[in-house]
Parts: sequence; C-alpha cells; structure tokens
Amino acid sequence: MDKKFFFSDKELKLLNTNKAIKLLLAQEDNINPEKVLRYVRYEKTLEDLQVELIKMQQWVIKNNKRVCLLFEGRDAAGKGGAIRRVTHHLNPRNYRVVALPKPTEQERGQWYFQRYINKLPNPGEVVLFDRSWYNRGVVEPVNGFCSQEEYERFMSEVNHFEEMITNDGVILMKFYFSITKKEQAARFEDIASNPLKRWKMSPVDEVAQELWDTYTEYKERMFAHTNTEKNPWIILRANRKTTARVAVIKHILKRIPYKEKA
Repeated sequence: MDKKFFFSDKELKLLNTNKAIKLLLAQEDNINPEKVLRYVRYEKTLEDLQVELIKMQQWVIKNNKRVCLLFEGRDAAGKGGAIRRVTHHLNPRNYRVVALPKPTEQERGQWYFQRYINKLPNPGEVVLFDRSWYNRGVVEPVNGFCSQEEYERFMSEVNHFEEMITNDGVILMKFYFSITKKEQAARFEDIASNPLKRWKMSPVDEVAQELWDTYTEYKERMFAHTNTEKNPWIILRANRKTTARVAVIKHILKRIPYKEKA
C-alpha cells in the first residue's frame, strides 16, 4: 500500500516552489515529499541565516574587528561544506579561508605557531581555518608527522597562544565537527566512488578508519587540555550535514555582537 502524506497549507506552499518541484521530479519513481520538504526548509533557514551573516560581516568591517574561526574534526566530517555555506554570500574582500598544506622545510625550522600567526585576521576581516594549529594536537601525532616532544611542547603552549591573541582583541571560535565511525566510512565510500570527489581522498584519509581509536584518544586529550573557559570548544554533531551547517552559523551569530542594541 502506498504511503499517504498529509501536509498543511504552509507546507504545500513550500512544496509548490520551483526548487521543491525540481527535487520531486528528480526522484522519479521513489518520490518522497517529506524529504523534499525537509530540504526546502533547510534551504530557507540557511538563506535567512546567511542574510544575518552579511550583517555580521558589515559590523566586523565597520568596527575593524578581527574574527578567527577554527573548523576541526575528523576527515570527511563536513568542515569544508560548512565553510562554503558560511562564506557563500560574504564580501570576498573581507574574508579569507585558510587551508595550509604540509609545512615546508623552512617552516619546519620555525616556531610552530609562526605560519598561523601570519594568517590571522586583519582589522575588518573574518578568517576561517579549514584545520588550524590543532593539526599538531591530533592529526600530526596520530600519523607520526611530529615527534612526541613537539606534540608536548604544542600542548604546553597552545592555551597561552590563544590567550595572547584573544587578549589582543581577536574573536576566536573553535568548532569541532563530530561524526561516527560508520558515517565516516559511508562518506569515504561515496568519495571513492564519485570521480568528481575522488581528489578529496588523501593518504591520511585512507588510514583514518584503521586509526579511529588513536584519533579518539588524542581528540579527548585535546578537549581535556584546551577546552578553556575563555576559549572553549563548540562540538557539533555532524552526521547530518545540514544540521551541522545551520548550527555552526547560529553559534557564530550568537557569539559575535553584530546587532545594534535598542
């Protein structure tokens, strides 16, 4: 027996939009209006939040504020997709996305935080780090890219480093996108089977499932040591990408005082 759907007038109005109709037609034989309705609602919510992000950016520019947003999480957790939704309608002259490659030989001889200091926001600018200095807190020790001594030094310095930049006026927010092992495996499978996404897979990604428990161990150490009162971690449940994207924008808008007080 076919499933029956009952919708309110408001829901029917949403399903009658061009976007919803295209999505319904794309489903061909397996039509699921409830799924389409959820996605249309998400798109509307996202659009409303992106309008507020524009206002937030204008406030940052007007008041010469410096905003630094860190996006951390396991491989395939959805960090890049969330960053794209945050920046989609922002003025490109006043934001930067920083995704640094592995350090050069010269950078390896420098103080670890030096390459990140050079990327911190200027007055009137928002900088979004797609992975940050916390590479040394999890990814590097798990994969043997740093020594134990380098890891311990980072852990002893990172809270002081963040306190220095926030004391100087930088607005710092640290996001961690949390997914399950099963969800990560499913996303890796999707990436590997899609020629348009295959470039995303790296040698680090290929062993991420095998090293899951080791990642968990270092992640928990990182939270225990660096979840400070002044610069706390915001942990987002990211198994559903749309939920995580909306949540991260709401947190940004809540933290940054861009609205004029009455």
